[in-house]
Amino acid sequence: MTAYHLTGTLRGSELDEAWIVDGRIAWSAPRPGMPVTEISGWIYPGLVDAHTHPGLSRTSELVTDAEVVRRLEACRAQGVTLVREMGAQRSIAGVTGSGLPKVISAGQHIARPKRYLRYLASEIEPGELPAEALRQLARGDGWVKLVGDWIDRTDGADSDLRPLWPREVLIDAVAAVHDAGGKIAVHTFATETIDDLLEAGIDCIEHGTGMTRDHLIEARDRGILLDPTVRQVATFPEIASHAVNYPVYRERMLAMDAVRAEHIRMMVDLGSHYLMGSDTTDDVADKGMTVELPCAVEDGMPASVAMAAASYDGRRRLGLPSWDEGAPADFVVYAADPEKDIDVIVHPQAVFIDGIRF
Repeated sequence: MTAYHLTGTLRGSELDEAWIVDGRIAWSAPRPGMPVTEISGWIYPGLVDAHTHPGLSRTSELVTDAEVVRRLEACRAQGVTLVREMGAQRSIAGVTGSGLPKVISAGQHIARPKRYLRYLASEIEPGELPAEALRQLARGDGWVKLVGDWIDRTDGADSDLRPLWPREVLIDAVAAVHDAGGKIAVHTFATETIDDLLEAGIDCIEHGTGMTRDHLIEARDRGILLDPTVRQVATFPEIASHAVNYPVYRERMLAMDAVRAEHIRMMVDLGSHYLMGSDTTDDVADKGMTVELPCAVEDGMPASVAMAAASYDGRRRLGLPSWDEGAPADFVVYAADPEKDIDVIVHPQAVFIDGIRF
């Protein structure tokens, strides 16, 4: 395997230089006589797409191995070397392999009947939540994906976003998962859901558009991870346009969109613990991290914050290595500084997974 000498700006590190030797990070030069290729530029630990769905299907048919590989290769082309799959019907453990981004999976979405998108979730009643959360934990890699709120269409024109789970059930489910060594991430849009999630001790809040300033402060102080999925939240007007029969819900979605940028800036100002995720499925090649990060910057997140959260800070928050000596050599290299021009990330100069260059 070729050795590489990394120089330039090694973001997230105090190192002046580093090496890739036998697929691992080295802080000292390889043995004399080993061929070494020079790599210089703005170098980051490989990006993490903390919210994507390579194994998800929107029909009753499971995605094929070939489609899973296509999605992961699309991630890799964008500098992503690890994905956190936040809900999918099939396990992709047998599909991932050499040269593909590593995967942390969360089993299948958990929701109540008719309270989420068709085909996606394991649908249960509230009393079954603790047991089902443990079942999904066993299918994944330490994470469970819960749907916290969704539109409840039973009230006709007054239908709106409403929480799916009683607080007591949430507390029991989170405790069960924590006792088993796992963590829970929750999809939530609505303000009404957040107090119960905080009280239950949830680990990660996805979207979080309903979080108030006080919620954000408490989440920060508790060390709760936030995954704002900025590009997905920007689709709220489109979602609202299809809700002509539900005017209350429609107005809520439009109201949250109206303060989208203000909400992002408040998260930044309060020092929230970010992850960055694209919330993509089959559309990852067109709407992955090379779209998510510029969208976040456009909405007021400094490029330095976005890049750190997508790389070394996000990796640290997920318990993953970055520049650790001996760790797998997963990197993305840019010819210019993304913190000065975020659009640089669209065309990585090189991507390394386990020391293999792509």
